[in-house]
Amino acid sequence: MPKFLIEVPHEAETRACAKVVQIFLSTGSHFLTHADWGCMDGMHKAWIIVDTDSKEDARLILPPAFRSQATIIQLNKFSLEQINQILVQHQS
Repeated sequence: MPKFLIEVPHEAETRACAKVVQIFLSTGSHFLTHADWGCMDGMHKAWIIVDTDSKEDARLILPPAFRSQATIIQLNKFSLEQINQILVQHQS
């Protein structure tokens, strides 16, 4: 199943930041209550990694107010064999 990184930016102002965290924690959603936050390091974003069928399914995990500003990135891993094949195919 595909894996996605969901990145949700929010305002840096202290009260606005705290309200976003409160909303996530109050949902009861396992995904949202286990989000990682960068706020304490000055990066006002939440990150969630989920296994789901599509980018749209990943976006639907978020409360509606945060869906349009979220960035959804499909993640992948490479094996050394895959990379070696790519390099052979693209030799100059």
